[in-house]
Amino acid sequence: MKRLAVLGSTGSIGVNTLDVASRFTDEFEVVALSAGTNIRLLGEQIERFEPKVVSVLNEALAKDLKGAIPQGKTEVLFGVEGLIRIATLPEIDLVVSALVGAAGLIPTISAIKAEKSVALANKESLVMAGKIMVEEAHKNGVIILPVDSEHSAVFQALAGRPKDEIRRIILTASGGPFLNLPYEKMREVTAKQALDHPTWEMGRKVSIDSASLMNKGLEVIEARWLFGIPADRIAVQIHPQSVVHSMVEYIDGSIVAQMGITDMRIPICYALSYPKRLGLDLPPLDLSHMDGLTFLAPDLERFPCLRLAYRAMEMGETMPAVLNAANEVAVNSFLEERIKFTDIPELVERVMEEHQVKPLVTLDDALRVDQWAREKTKKLIEEKRS
Repeated sequence: MKRLAVLGSTGSIGVNTLDVASRFTDEFEVVALSAGTNIRLLGEQIERFEPKVVSVLNEALAKDLKGAIPQGKTEVLFGVEGLIRIATLPEIDLVVSALVGAAGLIPTISAIKAEKSVALANKESLVMAGKIMVEEAHKNGVIILPVDSEHSAVFQALAGRPKDEIRRIILTASGGPFLNLPYEKMREVTAKQALDHPTWEMGRKVSIDSASLMNKGLEVIEARWLFGIPADRIAVQIHPQSVVHSMVEYIDGSIVAQMGITDMRIPICYALSYPKRLGLDLPPLDLSHMDGLTFLAPDLERFPCLRLAYRAMEMGETMPAVLNAANEVAVNSFLEERIKFTDIPELVERVMEEHQVKPLVTLDDALRVDQWAREKTKKLIEEKRS
C-alpha cells in the first residue's frame, strides 16, 4: 500500500487524486492533505479520508478549521512550514504536488530532499528551478512521475527507451477557447470566456494559461527537464479533439502516441500506481464515433506566450522563473478584470526584456528573481492603469 500526501487537495488535480484513491483503498492510504483557503471542502475530505495531518494557508484559517472538525484525530498546520512538514512526513511514500503556481516549489523540493517519490502536477516548480530539482532527484534517488496528461503521455510513449533513439517530443494542445477567434477580437475577450475550455475541466489559472498557450510553453520547459531533451527538439501541435495527449518521434521515423478520453484521473492513476496499471471504470475511447483527428502548427504571432516560453528556455538559468512569475501576476490581474487578455504576453515580454539573466545555482536564486519579477509586473500594471 502506498501512503499519500496530497498538496493542493481542494483543486482540480487534488480532487481527482482523492477520487482515484477512494476507488482503490487497498492500494492507497491518504495520510496528509493541504489546501489554500477552501476549508469547507477540506473539512469534507478530512471527514472522508481521516488524514493524520492537514495544512492550510494561514493561522486564521487553521483556527477556523480546528473548530469545524473533530478534535484529536487530525493535526492542523498552516503556511509554508505546514506544507514542508506534510511533504516530508516519514511515513509518506508518494507526494502528489498539485499546488498551483510558484507556491509548489519549496514543498516539492523538500519532498525530494526527504527522498520521497513525487507525482508532479505543479509544472511551475520545474519551470522555476528545473535544473536544481532534477539534480536533487538524481542525488536522492527520487523518481518524478508526471501527472499532466501531456507529460504522462510522453512518459508512457518513451517506455524507458534511451535518449539517443528520440528524434523529438510532440506535445499536443487543444488550442483553447480562442483558437478560431479573429485576432482583432482577442483584446476584448472576458475572463469568463477564457475560462470556458472546450475539452478539459481545469482550475482558473491553468484555464487562462491554456487560452493563451502559456500553459503549453510551460509544458515545453517542464518536458525539457523531465525527459532531458533540449527545447529545440520539443514541438507543439494544436489538436482540438484532445484525443492524442502527446507523441514521441523516434529516429527511425516511428511516432508513438498515447490516446485516451479527456479525464485527468487516467494520468493521475498511472502516476499513483506506477509501475503497474489499475483498472479504472471509465468510458472507453471510441474512435469510430469521431469525425476525425486534426493537427495544426501553432501560430506564434497569434499566441505569443508560447514564443516567449521558448525564448525563456533558450536563455535559460533564471529567465524561465521570470517568465513564470510575470505570467502568474498578469493572469491574476486579468481574472480580476484589471488588464486585457492581450496584455498578458505584453507584460511578460516587458519583464523578460528588463531582466538580466543570472546563474541558477541555489533555490534562493530562483526565489529572488521570482519576487523581483512579481514586483516588476505589478508596477507595470499600475503604470498601465494610471
